[in-house]
Amino acid sequence: MNVSAPLHAAALALGLLLPVGHTHRAQTRACPLASDFAWQPASPKAGSLFRVTTAARTVAATVVATVAGEPLHFRVSGNSAVAIAAVPIDSTTGITMTWSCSGEASGNVRIPTLAGSYKLERLRVAPRFGAPPDAATAERMRVEAERAAAVSRDAHNTPRLWSSPFLSPRPSRITSPFGGGRTFNGAVTSRHMGTDYAGAVGAPVRAANRGVVRIVDAFTLGGNVVYVDHGEGLVTAYLHLSKQLVTVGDTVARGDTIGRVGATGRVTGPHLHFIARFGTITVDPAGLNTLARSAQRPR
Repeated sequence: MNVSAPLHAAALALGLLLPVGHTHRAQTRACPLASDFAWQPASPKAGSLFRVTTAARTVAATVVATVAGEPLHFRVSGNSAVAIAAVPIDSTTGITMTWSCSGEASGNVRIPTLAGSYKLERLRVAPRFGAPPDAATAERMRVEAERAAAVSRDAHNTPRLWSSPFLSPRPSRITSPFGGGRTFNGAVTSRHMGTDYAGAVGAPVRAANRGVVRIVDAFTLGGNVVYVDHGEGLVTAYLHLSKQLVTVGDTVARGDTIGRVGATGRVTGPHLHFIARFGTITVDPAGLNTLARSAQRPR
C-alpha cells in the first residue's frame, strides 16, 4: 500500500505511499465519495499509524489525499488500494481526511481518534526548566530541528525503499516507552517522543529497514544522530550514539549495523533513543512492526 505525497492514480509502482506528479484518466466516475473510503482501526489511537482503504477503481481518478495534513500514497493490489496514515499524539478528538481530483476540492471526512494509553506523571509542584539556552545554542537547536523536519517532509518524495517488515533497532529491553509525559495543572508539560532501548556503550544499533541515510551529525540534544529515509513518508532516527558507522547518502539494508549505543547529547546514561515519523508526525515506533510486507505496485 502507499503512503507518499500526492495520491496518484492508476499505474505507478510503490508500496505504502505514492510519488508526486503522476496522473491517470478515471475509468468510472470523476471523483470518489466519502463512502468510498474506510480505515482500520475505526478509531485509531493518538500517536499511531493506521490504514486507509478504498476500492482500486476509486483511485483510478487523479486523486490527491491527505490525513492530518500528510499526503497519502495508495498501493493497489487486486481490487483494493491501501495507504498508511498517522495520528498526531495530541489528536484525541479526531483528524480530517481531505481529497481532491484534478486539482479541484472534492471532499473531506472526519476520522474519530482515541487518546493513547500513555503513562502520565502528575507533578505536584510547578516544573522548573532551569536557565534557557544562550542565543547561540537556541539557534543551533532550531536549525537542527528544522533539518530533521525537512528530512521528514521530503520523505514523501522518496519512492518506497523497503519490502520486508521493520525490525527493532536493538534486541534489548525497552527502558522508556513512547508517549509518556508529565502534567501540571491538567496540562501536559513534556512527552517522551521516542522509545528508549537499553544498551552498553558500543553495543550495535541496526537499521530498522532499508533506506537512505539523510543526516549524520552531532545534535545538541540528540548527541550523535543518524536519520534514515525509508520512502513514502517513513523516517527513523537513532540518537545518543557513541559512534556512527554510515555517511549521508548511504543506502542501508534492513538489519545493517549503522551505529553504536552511546551517551552523547543530553542524557544521564547510555541507551538508544529511537524515533519513527510519518511525514512530520512522530508516532509510536511499535507501529512499524505491524506494517505488512507488500511487493505490489502503488497506484
